[in-house]
Amino acid sequence: MNIFKLSWKNIISKPLAALLSLILLALGVGLIAFLLLLNQQTTEKFERNQGGVDLVLGAKGSPLQLILSSIYHIDNPNGNIPLKSVKPFMNPKHPLIKKAIPLALGDSYQTYRIVGTNHDYLDVYEGEIAHGRLWDGDFEVVIGAKVAEMTGLKFGDTFHSAHGLGEAISHHDEHDFRVAGILKKSNTVLDQLILTDMRNVWLSHASHDEEGHSHDIIEDEQDITSMLVFYRNPASIPALNFPRGINKNTDLLAANPAYETVRLFEMMGTAERALRFLAFAIVFVSALSVFISLYKSLKDRRYELAIMRVMGSSRGKLFGLITLEGVLLALVGGLLGILLAHVSMSVLARYMQDAYQYSFTGWQFLPAELYLIIGALLIGFLAAIIPAIQASNTDAATML
Repeated sequence: MNIFKLSWKNIISKPLAALLSLILLALGVGLIAFLLLLNQQTTEKFERNQGGVDLVLGAKGSPLQLILSSIYHIDNPNGNIPLKSVKPFMNPKHPLIKKAIPLALGDSYQTYRIVGTNHDYLDVYEGEIAHGRLWDGDFEVVIGAKVAEMTGLKFGDTFHSAHGLGEAISHHDEHDFRVAGILKKSNTVLDQLILTDMRNVWLSHASHDEEGHSHDIIEDEQDITSMLVFYRNPASIPALNFPRGINKNTDLLAANPAYETVRLFEMMGTAERALRFLAFAIVFVSALSVFISLYKSLKDRRYELAIMRVMGSSRGKLFGLITLEGVLLALVGGLLGILLAHVSMSVLARYMQDAYQYSFTGWQFLPAELYLIIGALLIGFLAAIIPAIQASNTDAATML
């Protein structure tokens, strides 16, 4: 009989033991693969969406929250700040700052955020218009590719904004926003935003008279949420000391995106390391399970192995038979683990889509997954070595 068929027949002859080994190995490999997928996609999105921003200015509060809300748009902002308090940083002749982009948040449409800003914001992510043009007049907007896909908005369509980020709290029925343009897909945060001029955000929140006409906006009363700052020379000593001076001497909060992102990954890393330790522990237990299963089965197969020796099977063939059983168990368990990881990532991707509008996928395959399969095969081989040696040393004359 073919050695592969014989090995597989021996595995399925004890389904409960085989199933236990498969489940344990699939859980261990699956958890490791899931962490790899999550870490890879999270790192890619954070790096791509940081956009080279050197500093974020906003209201006093949590610097991490300021970064998450202003760059990644996955949290609520600390609050608003007066535009006049950051006007000096928008001076094109500022000795440290090359460019400063204001952001005004607060409204949304079907959970997609409306961001009041200027056209420079598109340059941060190299955004390009696919249809239409950039916003120009009152209540004109440009929408990201994902917004267009998920909401069905098209060029020229109008919609009412809702107060609040995420789930709507109340609607602004006085004004219709009109889609002036749709952006090309960029795989950045632009895909999930609705962009407009800051004045339109202020107008949508301005007080109205009895006839519904908005009052004039007084410049001193204009608020923004935050400001994205780009240095002329990020490595200069004045630039390095600039955030400290802002935080110490003003009512503003200056947050460094690179530093806060590292902090975030450090916090996530603690949980990841714990899960990875658990995964390796499960893999070790699965290897032990394979070893016990094969070792125990030898007692029931001693006569079978002795007959194989009498019929001409070499010691090497018996060794290969047992190790192949361990490798086959590991291969099936590893493949099941990879499948489990991708299915779990798909479930998480749906949650991330609903909660944060971020697109993750469960069907991105990484080169590291191949190494996981190779590692699983090695574990199966090592777990089978001792039973295989005993099998190859079977003395047919004594046994029969």
